[in-house]
Amino acid sequence: MNHNLIAHSATVPLTTTVGPFCVIGENVVLGENVILGVGCVLGDGAKVGDGVELGNYVSIGRCAVIGQRTRIGDHTTIYPQTILGEDGFIGSNSSIGRLPKASATSTVKAQADMPSLQMGNGFTIGCSAVLYAGTNYADKAFVGDGAVVREKCSIGQNVVIGSGVVVENNTKIGEFTKIQTGSYITAYMEIEERVFIAPMVTTTNDNYMGRTEKRFKEIKGPTIQRGARVGGGSILLPGVKVAPETFVAAGALVSKDTTEKRVIKGFPAKDLRAVPEEELL
Repeated sequence: MNHNLIAHSATVPLTTTVGPFCVIGENVVLGENVILGVGCVLGDGAKVGDGVELGNYVSIGRCAVIGQRTRIGDHTTIYPQTILGEDGFIGSNSSIGRLPKASATSTVKAQADMPSLQMGNGFTIGCSAVLYAGTNYADKAFVGDGAVVREKCSIGQNVVIGSGVVVENNTKIGEFTKIQTGSYITAYMEIEERVFIAPMVTTTNDNYMGRTEKRFKEIKGPTIQRGARVGGGSILLPGVKVAPETFVAAGALVSKDTTEKRVIKGFPAKDLRAVPEEELL
């Protein structure tokens, strides 16, 4: 006896494998050959595509959509109305599509009408990742273990967000950009396509460091333009523009706008030389 609770209005094909202690809500629709592990909970109106595999104790929120052949690891939560594409993978202990909750003094204010998280096809999400509602991911996004991506972001095709990376709210990341382990991507910044950001890079957006009401009007993260490369441990100050194909040497402090196709180095960073022609896109 499996002790499952399955609503009469749910669609559960004969090809479905349902582990013990599962709860399947009203109007849930399961595709063919779906596998549910032990203790899965599917909220009312959830839709799960053909060939999906859910690990043990996975929670799928109300009206969430899981694309065909997606695999979800143990103890992961998919929040209500989240939309996941086909052929995806999510590791264990992740939270996908959660609503933000800001502190009383934050520049980010809670919004009741936050749209759902939407993930394209062919995605990979590691273990213990936290991805907020209101962000769109194009196809083949990669998010590493322990990464956090906040609300109202736009993530382009084939973007790599490495382990432990934090991407704050209202940030745009262009296609084929790579952000490596432990980097901090601040709110209100734009990263264009084919940018490379090495490990432990820090970006900032507040020249007032939390003081005065003026900061709310002037908060602005850096802009990193197409093909720029930012070396490990570098610091980018608020509002600076890193020009296309700039090479920022490791450990640099970027305090002013850069010049296209130039190497900058130092603390603060200064122009050093041209980027070699063979390194340009």
